[in-house]
Amino acid sequence: MNLSKHLKPELIFDAVKEASKQLDCETYVIGGFVRDILLERNSKDVDFVCVGSGIELAKATAEALGKHTGLAVYKNFGTALVKHKGHDIEFVGARKESYRSDSRKPIVEDGSLEEDQNRRDFTINALAVSINEENYGELIDPFGGVEHLKNRIIKTPLDPDITFSDDPLRMMRAIRFASQLSFDIDADTFHSITTQAERIKIVSAERIIDELNKIILSPTPGYGFNLLFQSGLLKLIFPEMVELHGVEIKNGKSHKDNFYHTLQVLDNISQNTENLWLRWSAILHDIAKPATKKFNNKVGWTFHGHEDRGARMVPKIFRKMKLPMNEKMKYVQKLVRLHLRPIALVKDEITDSAIRRLLFEAGDDVDDLMTLCNADITSKNHNKVQRYLSNFKKVEKKLQDLEEKDQLRNFQPPISGEIIMQAFDLPAGKMVGEIKNEIREAILEGDIANEYNEAKDLMIKLGKQRGLVFKHLDN
Repeated sequence: MNLSKHLKPELIFDAVKEASKQLDCETYVIGGFVRDILLERNSKDVDFVCVGSGIELAKATAEALGKHTGLAVYKNFGTALVKHKGHDIEFVGARKESYRSDSRKPIVEDGSLEEDQNRRDFTINALAVSINEENYGELIDPFGGVEHLKNRIIKTPLDPDITFSDDPLRMMRAIRFASQLSFDIDADTFHSITTQAERIKIVSAERIIDELNKIILSPTPGYGFNLLFQSGLLKLIFPEMVELHGVEIKNGKSHKDNFYHTLQVLDNISQNTENLWLRWSAILHDIAKPATKKFNNKVGWTFHGHEDRGARMVPKIFRKMKLPMNEKMKYVQKLVRLHLRPIALVKDEITDSAIRRLLFEAGDDVDDLMTLCNADITSKNHNKVQRYLSNFKKVEKKLQDLEEKDQLRNFQPPISGEIIMQAFDLPAGKMVGEIKNEIREAILEGDIANEYNEAKDLMIKLGKQRGLVFKHLDN
């Protein structure tokens, strides 16, 4: 098979071909770029492997491409990166590598193209295309990668025990590719993952979370998480999620399997957003159910307070998994804490006060919260799901109407603590906080409008009730 017509942008490949000829070294484009040509997917990142020095080839290519071309050299890894017209072009010399049983660092040696393909993770990523003049565009497929693409199979080039022993992160990569491409994992390959799962412990948390986030961002991430669970990897990298699995029956009463419910919520939300952190909120929304599970003879199983307990668990999970301890974490924490609130509004009579409080607490994230809550409606009873979704429409309409009327999103009372202190010539203290909170509550209850003059009048009234004398305000 010749793929020369697919070697675009031509400028890059022509430049690499000429640089390779100049240095008298064999060069091939390899891996994901070739795979994506055959899958008819776009790919901006191109990897070249040469039998020789990848760094020297990168330098010669960058020089041929001219100015506006970036070059970064990584001597310790024997690789170089050329940036040209929005493309990331990586160069490396063909090599063979292996890992010691107790080390994350590979032993790397120069090798042939065949040895380089042998060390690749999967047959679909071992595909190579010649950039050499004598057979330009020729596909080199020693492991049947094209056939595996047709059959939608993830399989290792060599014995999977060797492939995964060399770099245990490849076990997660197998599941990531299966999840991204909706492929199956070859039976022998998957069996090897289950037998070698413990070896993931030698891989850094940073590398693991990078792969896990890619699984989360795949079209149907629940499939990837199910593979992680069945392989035993999930218990090792995310035990809190595995604790959700299982159904307990007592006195003939049972609860839903919260693990599979979570996967369904994750898949539901993934149909409506590519926001990684909103998807994380789906993963963690019920994470505290095992810790809050209790049995009541009258009502059966309960999980009271799991939303607050779950919100408190979020920072610990983020820290352990090397997720960012910043506004992203606080965003997920907020959505976990609030995820039952809209559902409660569906069940009860929808009051303006309850809607105002939700707008106040959710702020700019109220739309994402509603997306999460819609995804959280899962049931085998189709009519029940449709009834809940219909009620949610009413809640969303009420949210929209009240927001337009009261402007409560990211609400701050029009009377600040500083204004209260000036009005009554008060020092900072408990009384100032009490007056400010009563004004806020009056606005949220709808007793007064969310505007300065009504809030000022109430402030003066509350001050008089406390024996305070209104002095003045600088307007």
